[in-house]
Amino acid sequence: MASVWLVPDGLDGERIDAAAARMTGLSRSRIAELAEVGQVSLNSAPVTKSQRVRAGDLLEVEVLTAPRLQVVPQAVAGIGIVYDDADLVVVDKPAGVAAHPSLGWDGPSVVEHLAAAGFRISTSGAAERQGIVQRLDVGTSGLMVVAKSEPAYTALKQAFRAREVHKVYHTLVQGLPDPLEGTIDAPIGRHPGADYKMAIISGGRHSITHYQVLEAFRAVSLLEVHLETGRTHQIRVHMQAIKHPCVGDPTYGGDPVLAARLGLERQWLHAVELGFEHPRSGEAMTFNSVYPQDLADALATVGKGA
Repeated sequence: MASVWLVPDGLDGERIDAAAARMTGLSRSRIAELAEVGQVSLNSAPVTKSQRVRAGDLLEVEVLTAPRLQVVPQAVAGIGIVYDDADLVVVDKPAGVAAHPSLGWDGPSVVEHLAAAGFRISTSGAAERQGIVQRLDVGTSGLMVVAKSEPAYTALKQAFRAREVHKVYHTLVQGLPDPLEGTIDAPIGRHPGADYKMAIISGGRHSITHYQVLEAFRAVSLLEVHLETGRTHQIRVHMQAIKHPCVGDPTYGGDPVLAARLGLERQWLHAVELGFEHPRSGEAMTFNSVYPQDLADALATVGKGA
């Protein structure tokens, strides 16, 4: 279905991805994706995301309407409530649970668990993503924050965009990175040959990952990772890029034989620390999470030289 907007004076000279995002409510990255496949046009001519609009232009965006998802309250075993107040709730998410419902995923989600537990969360965002200001992969465990009030949603979204949120992960990777401490700065976008994966591609979104080796074992290393940006699968893609994929992550180069030997059925990746300023009080808040049993057991096994 195509929709047409008249570019107002206030957006004169803006890049088309920024202007279209303001006018349609879609994200800039989504507009860029649509432009790449010819679904964004200006005055009936296809455009690129970096073109500029002029007041009075006719902007047309064609979006395939996806089936509307519903949030079905569903209690999920293993989800921990680390902190809760009138504005936000901090959750310790187990592996095997999505942040929110999505097409192609019929398993449990944090949003559905909170609904079943009686939490009233922010109504901002799409119905199935209400209150979600950050996401963790289904196979990644650890800390995430969900907004309960509308002001908290706005403030937290802005804090994540401004890179003011402190996000620390631990991951077990194959081999020993050299140097032992470094930064990976490589753009990430949708994999051109597999839409369920991400990849480092020219024209992808700016992505920065900092890592430090905490402990080296015979065939694997334990890393602490700090994210400047929060792209989908960022750590997993960047670890593969430096040829040290996350243990237990065959999607991004992990050795399935090693994963089986360690008893892992998902990537060894855990969000251990989350810090931000409270959106109402301004108080600095920091939360920590211990390794879940499967990751702790795998780490103990490699510590024994297995």
